[in-house]
Order: sequence, then structure tokens, then C-alpha cells
Amino acid sequence: MKRIIKKVAVVGSGIMGSGIACHFANIGVEVLLLDIVPNALTEAEEKKGLTLDNKVVRNQMVNDHLANALKSNPSPIYSQKFASRITTGNTTDDMAKIANYDWIIEVVVERLDTKKLVFEQIDKFRKLGTLVTSNTSGIPIKFMSEGRSEDFQAHFCGTHFFNPARYLKLFEIIPGPKTSTEVLDFLFEYGSKYLGKTSVIAKDTPAFIGNRIGIFGIQSLFHLVKEMGLTIEEVDKLTGPVIGRPKSATFRTVDVVGLDTLVHVANGLYEGCPNDEAHELFKLPDFINKMMENKWLGSKTGQGFYKKVDKDILSLDLNTLEYRPAKKASFATLELTKTIDKPIDRFKVLVKGIDKAGDFYRKNFSAMFAYCSNRVPEITDDFYKIDDAMKAGFGWENGPFEIWDAIGVEKGIALMQTEGYQPATWVTEMLASGSSSFYTVKDGATYYYNIPTKSQTKVPGQDSFIILNNIRESKKVWSNSGAVIHDLGDGILNLEFQSKMNTIGGDVLVGINKAIDLAETQYNGLVIGNQGANFSVGANIGMIFMMAVEQEYDELNMAIKYFQDTMMRCRYSSTPVIVAPHGMTLGGGCEMTLHADRVVAAAESYIGLVEFGVGVIPGGGGSKEMALRASDLFHKNDVELNVLQEYFLAVAMAKVSTSAYEAFDTGVLQKGKDIVVVNKDRQIAVAKQVALQMAEQGYTQPIRRTDVKVLGKQALGMFLVGTDQMVAGKYISEHDQKIANKLAYVMAGGDLSEPTLVSEQYLLDIEREAFLSLCTERKTLERIQFMLTKGKPLRN
Repeated sequence: MKRIIKKVAVVGSGIMGSGIACHFANIGVEVLLLDIVPNALTEAEEKKGLTLDNKVVRNQMVNDHLANALKSNPSPIYSQKFASRITTGNTTDDMAKIANYDWIIEVVVERLDTKKLVFEQIDKFRKLGTLVTSNTSGIPIKFMSEGRSEDFQAHFCGTHFFNPARYLKLFEIIPGPKTSTEVLDFLFEYGSKYLGKTSVIAKDTPAFIGNRIGIFGIQSLFHLVKEMGLTIEEVDKLTGPVIGRPKSATFRTVDVVGLDTLVHVANGLYEGCPNDEAHELFKLPDFINKMMENKWLGSKTGQGFYKKVDKDILSLDLNTLEYRPAKKASFATLELTKTIDKPIDRFKVLVKGIDKAGDFYRKNFSAMFAYCSNRVPEITDDFYKIDDAMKAGFGWENGPFEIWDAIGVEKGIALMQTEGYQPATWVTEMLASGSSSFYTVKDGATYYYNIPTKSQTKVPGQDSFIILNNIRESKKVWSNSGAVIHDLGDGILNLEFQSKMNTIGGDVLVGINKAIDLAETQYNGLVIGNQGANFSVGANIGMIFMMAVEQEYDELNMAIKYFQDTMMRCRYSSTPVIVAPHGMTLGGGCEMTLHADRVVAAAESYIGLVEFGVGVIPGGGGSKEMALRASDLFHKNDVELNVLQEYFLAVAMAKVSTSAYEAFDTGVLQKGKDIVVVNKDRQIAVAKQVALQMAEQGYTQPIRRTDVKVLGKQALGMFLVGTDQMVAGKYISEHDQKIANKLAYVMAGGDLSEPTLVSEQYLLDIEREAFLSLCTERKTLERIQFMLTKGKPLRN
């Protein structure tokens, strides 16, 4: 029977419950969010003369929780409009409504007795065949469904979302004793395809997979930091982006999550895993107990391992438990990795370090490798699920077994033995069987060492993905230092940026033109996409700065024209060009998105024209395109100035969408043309299908536009008055005004005496002229230099 999820009920509206409700609303599902009825009136309710029987009072808890979630930053919802998909209620008056829902998710307090009472109520009202799952982070699933009906138990399991539910990709599915395989298969596919998650089926063991390994890693560091006499800044330096982990690294992450949350899970593991070889490691060190006593829990209490006092960040000295000014950490070993772009290529260098950093990595990785290898088959039969869980739940770029492969399996074992650890027997058996690594790549697919069969087996679920790492060499058609063109098959090419932060410089532009040349003459279509952290942070402003400082204005004019011509080529080639943005898609990256035939955007795309921050206007066709899009929305008898103003403000305020859905509101994406993919891993494959479809339907090269209606002096006058008022009110600086006036001139089509139809090329020429003139301004150069050196905008 085909199962379709149209309606989901979430019972429990705390941070996690509201976050899960919002994420289902994100994907278009109708949600019922329930919580308990308050047992007392608030002061405000008493003043209004309300009683406990009043509906507003009865739903006060759930409504307050949801309202707080919707106001939180980062937002749990793709667009505030999507909140209308959530209906609220309470478990006393509204529980019977769950009979009409397809999936009921329990997210109440982590107490077995409370959960069992909730499941008793759910079993009473749910219809047969309805999915029921618990978001528990550690209570055994087998205890929860005891005493429930046979149908309930067959359709019940754990579904553990990580917080925040929108952003962290791990979705652990934990079967109960009687969960049907149909339910597990459905949830696995639904989590990946609809929720955009990395679905991992875990065994019903304490803390499942992600938290078992993650808490081991953090607890291991808590003990190692004292043993090696490291400061918290040093540990955060060693465990952050240098090894492909989030910027918040270890101690800052604990501050954000809350020390009490970590302690709760660590205590659960200490009690629940008496036979674990690392049992004593889960015992909390003295400094953690002291911090708990002092309520130094992190961000939620204003201080934890770090504390902000005015503008200063203080850090905790773990020996004295007193705060002191944060110290910058540096290690010679880390300096050796500065020229190595990818974290996966740094590990070999890091473990050879002859300083304290090298010692740290040898000890840390040895302990992690031994612990992870010993968890197979206890927490999972397949080790790749541990890697998946750590990447999706903790933001690691590479999982433990991938890191071990990068160091070398035999080298990893030698490190472990030096530190007093031994790998699990299956690892030595793997080497004896002739497999020298945990993973291999064959025909564009990833294979893993299958322990029972002692052979390399294809990792399941890859058929809907295209993994560029796996085809970069085998399917390469052309490359230079900034870009690679791959053959995706079926006549579709992909252009992948290879520059730092995927900035768009001369090499990337050459790559785009080469890819279009090839697609027009030998292939059927082109996808411009990559699988880096961000699609592109924009044009190479370092190159622009150098030309401007050297006053090489002819060369700069040619460089900008080349950028514009390349963007126009994306729009006006004889082959479909699909752009696949994700993550930060700023400036030039946004301009490329604006000029695609169609856009296949990841839901987590943060797109915008941000050039004002570096003292210029969009110069790669972005200003032109926003004027064109406004013109396309002019309707007879409409106030056209209002439409143009919306597009002008999107650029002048450097608006960046907080999701792909919000980019429809800012005019960057277009309804009915561009599409959004929730799972970024599927994005390149979907973009390929869109390119194929356009080619098969018979793609015709578009004709360049000569019918763009610009409003001339009428619009220009309005914008100039507006910027005068903004300066007078001290909302913007005089240099901001100068940039805004240049943009106004371009988007109004110049100071034409009346509304006129102009060509795109006319707008591109005045856009380029305005961009160049701003590059001669000292204050613009100061802004560019500040961005290059500090990584943030300067207001001058």
C-alpha cells in the first residue's frame, strides 16, 4: 500500500517539538501541534479576567512555545508565511483530532512514565495504520510501546531529529521489537526525499549512534584537556574548521547546546553502558560538576566555557575555574596545513606533528578509532552509518572511518597501539582479506567493506545522488585551476568551481564559457553546480581591488565586461543552462543564478546581491536584471514606481534570503520556473534531470531583449529624494548615498525624459560605467580592503 503523508500531529511543543512542527510546515505538510493545558493563569490573563476554561488560556502554552520558535534566530521556518500550515491545540481538548492524521510524533519531556501516558492516549484515538514515533534521544524504544495494541507496535519506532530540526540533517530511525519493515523502509525514504535528511537506521542502544559517538568524543576531550594541560581556546582551535568541524568546535558548541543537555546524555551513558570499555570516560570531570553547581550552562545562562562581558569574550581557566581574557591559540603543525584546501587531505600531516598539536591528534584519533571500531556491531552492523551520523548530526566534514582511511588503516592501527589501544577484530580481518581501506570508489559510486561478506559492497541509497567527489577524475572533460567540467551522462555536463570559497575570477569565467562551448557543440545541456559548503561568495574582489588601486581602468572595464558577457551567455546560449545554488550564493553567485534558464536551488540557499557592502553596485548584470524583472511586472494602470522600488530596495539594502523560498519574495527566484530541492545531496541529480527535460522538449535559444521598460527621470527623481532623506535622517552615510544614486541611475535607465523601451545591452553598459566610477572612489577601496582583511563590511 502506498503511504502518503498529508497531515502530521506533533505532541509536545517545546524547542524540539516546535522545531519539528516548523520543518514539516517547511515541506508543505499540514501540522497539528499539541501541548498540555496550563494549571494556572498568568498575571496578564488574570488582569484580563480570563479563566482556565478559556480557549486562549488552554492553548497558551503551545501558542507561546510556537511564537518563541518563530521569532528565534536562526529561524526554524523557511518563510514566515509557512507558519499558517501549523494549527495549535491542547492534549485535553484536541487529542481526538489525531484520528485524521497520518503520522503522530511524540516530543514530550524525557521521562518514560510521561511518554507511556501519552502513547496510551494516542493509541485510544489513532486510526489503524497510522505511524507513531518518539523523538526520544535516549530512552529505550522497547520500553515505550509495552502494553500497546499490536497495530500500534507494528507502526511504532523512534525518529530522533537533531536540534535545530531544520538545519541538522541527521534523522535516526530506531526500530522497536515489533516495528514492521514496511514502516522502517518508508521512514528511511521519507526522511531523505521529503525532509532533506540523512536517514540512518540505528539499533535500540543507549543514545543510539550520533550521541553515543559524539558524547564519547566530547567526554574524551574533557579528560584529555586536563591530561595535556591544554586551554579551551587551544582545544577549540584544534577541533574546529582545520579538521572540517564547525567553527564552534568543542567548547563553544557545548555552550550553544547547553552543558546540562550534554551532562544528561553523558550520565545516561554512564548508567546505561556498564560494560562499555570507555565506561569511566563518561564519568564527569570535577570541573564539569562545579560548572553545573554554579549554573554555568552556556548561552542559556549567560556564561559557560566562554562569557561575554560588554564587547570582550572571556574564557574559563579549567584549573582555577576563573574567567580570563581569551588567548589566541597557535601551533606549528597547523601552519603546515594552511596550503592544504581540503580537511581530508590534512590528517596525514596533523598526526605527524612534532608539537603539542601532533600529540593531541594522535591521542584523540587513536581513542576515537578504537571506540568506533568496537561499536560495530553493538550500535550498528555497518560502520558507514557511524560516519553518516557524525557528518549529519554534528557537522563533521568527514566521519571517523573516513579520517582513518585518509591517515591509512595500517598507520592508524600503529598510532592506536602506541597510545595503548587495539582496533576491533573485524578491522584486522579486513586487512587480512585484502581490503586495505574502509571505502573505495568504483564507477562513480562509494563502496564500503561489508563485514559479514568480507568484500566491498555499494553503499545503499546512492542511486538518486550524483557525488561529484566520486566522478571528478573519472568523468573529467576539461579543467583549469578554477573550474572542472564533468560529464554527468545522458549528454549533460556539470561545471564545478574549484576556487577558494568558490569565488568567481578569470579562471572560473573561462570555465563557464568553455562549458557552454562544449554543451552547444557536443552535448545537450549544462548544470553549473558544486558540493562545497557554499555555491559562491561572489566575484573575486581581490582582483578588482588590485586593478582599481593600480588605476588599470581599461583592464578593469574589460574584466567587468567579460563577467557581464559570460552571465548573458548563460541566458542566451543554444543549450539549456541550469544553475544549482546552495548555501551562500552572494554577489556574482547571485548574478549567475539570475541569468540561468532555470534554477534548481537547495532549500538552504542564502541568496542576495550584497555588493553595497563593498562600495559598488552589482556589475555582472545584477542591476540590469533587477530592472528587467521589475519591468516584466509592470501592468497597465499599475503604479509602476512601486514595483521598481521593491527591486531597488532588494539591491540597495543588500537583502539576502534566509532560504530559497524567501528568494522568491526578493525577486531572485521566479515562481513557475525555478524549483527548490530540500535534500542538497539530490540537487545535482535533479538539476541534471531538469536540463535533460528542457533539451528533450526542444530547447530554442532565447532572443536578446530590447523591450525593457525603464522609467527615466520620473523614477530617478523619486530615488534621489529618498536617498537625500535617508542621509538627512542619518540612516545612511554620504558614501552609501553615492552608491544608491548610481544604482538608481541604472535601474531608472538613466535620466531619460520619459518612460522608454531599452535593450539589455544599454542597461549593461550604464551598469558597467557606474561600477567603474565607484571603483575610483577612495571610500569604496577602503570598503573592499576591509572586507578582504577583516571578512566583514565597513560602513564609512
